[in-house]
Amino acid sequence: MASKAVQMVCVALGAIGLIGVITCCALPEWLVLRNYSYPEYHYGLWMICVKNGTGAPEWITYKNAKVPLRSDFHVAQTLITISCILSGLSLLILIFGSDFTTCVQNKNTKPKMILVAGVGLLLAGLLVIIPVSWFSTNMRNAPEGVVLGVSIYIGWTDGLLMILTGVLIWYVSRPK
Repeated sequence: MASKAVQMVCVALGAIGLIGVITCCALPEWLVLRNYSYPEYHYGLWMICVKNGTGAPEWITYKNAKVPLRSDFHVAQTLITISCILSGLSLLILIFGSDFTTCVQNKNTKPKMILVAGVGLLLAGLLVIIPVSWFSTNMRNAPEGVVLGVSIYIGWTDGLLMILTGVLIWYVSRPK
């Protein structure tokens, strides 16, 4: 019975982690360039948001921007996208293989599915933490006025949440 409750908690934590990773990927808040005068630039993985003094933000994709996309942004796009896909698939495998659902009838297959889901969530968490940590490490050499955005902190939190969820699933459902 305790295994079912832990699996339900892990499904909820995995869903929160997936929503957080999607948020981290979608928000244009990876790097923020704050000058003492306007405009203020918010760099995301997919676009730049320019906030003028009028208050209306202007959204510019990297294809339309005159600024070339840095190589660390390319790597972060790839890793975060793979993490979104992997965490979504792991969450589905966890839901289908959990003891509180009847999607899979074979009792020998369910623990294996749960272990696969735990490893998938663990890897998805690592794939989020790698680019987020890389960006924060590169900020040591950043010029004045460039600060970390909110997406970096969301990525750290959700990466750690998914790693802890994967470890908890693995610990509870390991063969005895």
